Amino acid sequence: MKHSQISAIAIGLVTSIWLQGCSQPPQAVTNDGNRLQGKLVLTGSSTIAPLAAEIGKKFESQHSGVRVDVQSGGSSRGIADARQGVANIGMVSRALKPEEKDLKAFSIARDGVTVILHQENPVPSLTDKQIVDIYTGKVNNWKQLGGKDGAITVVNKAEGRSTLELFTHYFKLKNTDIKAQVVIGDNEQGIKTVAGNPNGIGYVSIGSAENSAANKEPIKLLPVNGVAATTANVQNGSFPISRPLN
Repeated sequence: MKHSQISAIAIGLVTSIWLQGCSQPPQAVTNDGNRLQGKLVLTGSSTIAPLAAEIGKKFESQHSGVRVDVQSGGSSRGIADARQGVANIGMVSRALKPEEKDLKAFSIARDGVTVILHQENPVPSLTDKQIVDIYTGKVNNWKQLGGKDGAITVVNKAEGRSTLELFTHYFKLKNTDIKAQVVIGDNEQGIKTVAGNPNGIGYVSIGSAENSAANKEPIKLLPVNGVAATTANVQNGSFPISRPLN
């Protein structure tokens, strides 16, 4: 991943970077004299994982005795693993909840979540109501929205993903309300699914989607409430669906 691609996800990187629990897994990094050695395990958010992997490579290059192991699996995994000491560091792409005050969060960036369509889909934008109608099964053909005749393939996120929480919170939905044909895990899966299906609709990290579109994946990012889905608009605070990356 190039620096410019990292920047598509990382906005406002800071030095202290992670969400940590009190316990440590057996293979923690130790300071042997002037040399760090051991293994750091990071688990959680798939939105943060690509950035964490790049930071990890940089850290390994500066500390040859350290191995940084980055695993995704969703923000809920990051929370659970940090609490249980299975991971040294949890990656969580949302704000901490009141019941998670036993953990300490360090924000490294801010990202947005937006709806994506296949590049060939002629529908230029969708209102919030139209998105809700699609995801609840009230609208099931693109022809109803001014597009081509074709059954809509609704792509939803799996339970435990912070992107799902943010999406349902903004659109005032419950996950049980959503009528999905495909359930995916990480952002990359969502992007690949929509890129491979001209009738697909999904929602993913803006940083990930911008990067994929720049690398010729046939997707397009839809505006939300009239605001273009760009990392610049996330950074300036104008995009309505955004979250801290912790």
